[in-house]
Amino acid sequence: MIEKIFPPGAPAPKGPYSPAVRAGDFLFLAGQVAPEPGEIRSETRQVLSNMKLVLEGAGASLADVAKVGVYLLDGADFAAMNEVYTEFFGELKPARTTIVCSFMSKIRIEVDCVAY
Repeated sequence: MIEKIFPPGAPAPKGPYSPAVRAGDFLFLAGQVAPEPGEIRSETRQVLSNMKLVLEGAGASLADVAKVGVYLLDGADFAAMNEVYTEFFGELKPARTTIVCSFMSKIRIEVDCVAY
Protein backbone atom coordinates (compact mmCIF):
# COMPACT_ATOMS: atom_id res chain seq x y z
CA MET A 1 0.00 0.00 0.00
CA ILE A 2 1.25 3.49 -0.83
CA GLU A 3 0.41 6.27 1.62
CA LYS A 4 0.55 9.89 0.50
CA ILE A 5 1.81 12.15 3.30
CA PHE A 6 1.04 15.86 3.72
CA PRO A 7 2.73 16.78 7.03
CA PRO A 8 1.28 19.77 8.91
CA GLY A 9 3.62 22.76 8.83
CA ALA A 10 5.54 21.48 5.82
CA PRO A 11 5.54 23.53 2.60
CA ALA A 12 2.55 22.72 0.37
CA PRO A 13 3.45 21.33 -3.05
CA LYS A 14 3.07 23.71 -5.98
CA GLY A 15 2.25 20.93 -8.40
CA PRO A 16 0.43 17.62 -8.75
CA TYR A 17 2.54 15.60 -6.28
CA SER A 18 2.77 14.62 -2.62
CA PRO A 19 5.50 16.03 -0.35
CA ALA A 20 6.20 12.45 0.77
CA VAL A 21 5.03 8.94 0.00
CA ARG A 22 5.42 5.91 2.25
CA ALA A 23 5.78 2.58 0.46
CA GLY A 24 6.32 -0.22 2.96
CA ASP A 25 9.24 0.78 5.19
CA PHE A 26 10.51 3.35 2.69
CA LEU A 27 9.74 7.06 2.71
CA PHE A 28 10.27 8.99 -0.53
CA LEU A 29 10.42 12.77 -0.30
CA ALA A 30 9.68 15.02 -3.27
CA GLY A 31 12.29 17.61 -4.16
CA GLN A 32 12.37 20.58 -1.82
CA VAL A 33 13.15 24.08 -3.07
CA ALA A 34 13.56 27.43 -1.33
CA PRO A 35 10.44 29.63 -1.54
CA GLU A 36 12.52 32.68 -2.54
CA PRO A 37 15.68 32.82 -4.62
CA GLY A 38 18.79 33.80 -2.69
CA GLU A 39 22.39 33.01 -1.96
CA ILE A 40 23.19 29.28 -2.18
CA ARG A 41 23.93 28.85 1.53
CA SER A 42 20.60 30.34 2.59
CA GLU A 43 18.70 28.38 -0.08
CA THR A 44 20.41 25.13 0.96
CA ARG A 45 19.64 25.79 4.63
CA GLN A 46 15.96 26.45 3.82
CA VAL A 47 15.68 23.40 1.57
CA LEU A 48 17.22 21.06 4.15
CA SER A 49 15.10 22.59 6.94
CA ASN A 50 11.99 21.93 4.83
CA MET A 51 13.17 18.37 4.18
CA LYS A 52 13.65 17.85 7.93
CA LEU A 53 10.10 19.16 8.57
CA VAL A 54 8.61 16.73 6.03
CA LEU A 55 10.59 13.82 7.48
CA GLU A 56 9.50 14.65 11.03
CA GLY A 57 5.89 15.05 9.90
CA ALA A 58 6.10 11.53 8.49
CA GLY A 59 7.57 10.12 11.72
CA ALA A 60 11.19 10.00 10.52
CA SER A 61 14.37 12.04 10.95
CA LEU A 62 17.57 12.91 9.10
CA ALA A 63 19.12 9.83 10.73
CA ASP A 64 16.70 7.66 8.69
CA VAL A 65 17.82 9.09 5.32
CA ALA A 66 19.54 6.49 3.15
CA LYS A 67 19.88 8.43 -0.14
CA VAL A 68 19.92 12.11 -1.08
CA GLY A 69 19.69 13.69 -4.53
CA VAL A 70 21.04 17.24 -4.88
CA TYR A 71 20.31 19.23 -8.04
CA LEU A 72 22.26 22.46 -8.56
CA LEU A 73 21.82 25.19 -11.14
CA ASP A 74 25.53 26.03 -11.01
CA GLY A 75 28.35 23.60 -10.26
CA ALA A 76 30.32 26.49 -8.76
CA ASP A 77 27.85 26.36 -5.82
CA PHE A 78 28.95 22.84 -4.84
CA ALA A 79 31.42 23.79 -2.07
CA ALA A 80 29.02 26.25 -0.40
CA MET A 81 26.12 23.76 -0.64
CA ASN A 82 28.32 21.00 0.78
CA GLU A 83 29.28 23.22 3.73
CA VAL A 84 25.62 23.66 4.74
CA TYR A 85 24.77 20.03 3.89
CA THR A 86 27.43 18.95 6.42
CA GLU A 87 25.72 21.06 9.12
CA PHE A 88 22.59 18.91 8.67
CA PHE A 89 24.02 15.46 7.94
CA GLY A 90 27.47 15.57 9.62
CA GLU A 91 28.49 12.04 10.49
CA LEU A 92 25.23 10.50 9.18
CA LYS A 93 26.64 10.47 5.63
CA PRO A 94 23.76 9.01 3.55
CA ALA A 95 24.54 8.03 -0.04
CA ARG A 96 24.31 11.10 -2.28
CA THR A 97 24.21 12.10 -5.92
CA THR A 98 24.81 15.70 -6.98
CA ILE A 99 23.79 16.78 -10.48
CA VAL A 100 24.13 20.13 -12.23
CA CYS A 101 20.84 20.86 -14.04
CA SER A 102 20.59 23.62 -16.61
CA PHE A 103 16.77 23.50 -16.67
CA MET A 104 16.60 25.01 -13.18
CA SER A 105 16.33 28.67 -14.12
CA LYS A 106 14.62 30.22 -11.08
CA ILE A 107 16.00 28.10 -8.26
CA ARG A 108 19.61 27.36 -7.37
CA ILE A 109 19.06 24.04 -5.56
CA GLU A 110 16.55 21.23 -5.18
CA VAL A 111 17.01 18.27 -2.82
CA ASP A 112 15.07 15.02 -2.53
CA CYS A 113 15.69 11.91 -0.43
CA VAL A 114 14.73 8.36 0.42
CA ALA A 115 14.48 7.35 4.08
CA TYR A 116 14.14 3.90 5.62
